[in-house]
Amino acid sequence: MTDPHRPFRLNVGFIVHQEVGYHHEFPFEFEQIQIADDLDLHHFQGTALIGRTPQGLIVRGKFKAETSLECMRCLSTFEQAIQWEMTELYAFKKKSVSESELLLPEDAHIDLEPITREYALLEIPIKPVCKPDCKGLCPECGEDLNLVDCGHRRLAEESPFSALKDLLND
Repeated sequence: MTDPHRPFRLNVGFIVHQEVGYHHEFPFEFEQIQIADDLDLHHFQGTALIGRTPQGLIVRGKFKAETSLECMRCLSTFEQAIQWEMTELYAFKKKSVSESELLLPEDAHIDLEPITREYALLEIPIKPVCKPDCKGLCPECGEDLNLVDCGHRRLAEESPFSALKDLLND
């Protein structure tokens, strides 16, 4: 049973004492969960398959969730679906440590929260857009152009590329 305050902390001691090749699946499902202080996820689902190898415990995770983001064009909040897979080794000894430098703690409790957070953050777009054809905000009055046509039109001469148009005519 996992700790409800730390749902990604797993007791894997029973796997350590199994034969090489043994694996156990840990399912995860949360309507809403906060990972660290900066990542709120909704409809979180996934599994972590933890297997015994000669070097340590291999963790293979497959997750999906939604998170609330702010559109960079129109500044509205929207839900973004994300999904990710991860594979990490928790080594038994320092000499077997991989580049992620994860070592199995002596108490055989591993906390998947930090690596789950890292992989989830990698899936969040740097410049989130609510929809591909988002029109953004009017630069003149600030109205959301997806909701209202404010009547302001950007003149061709105001475009930073208007000077290039003259080159085409030559």
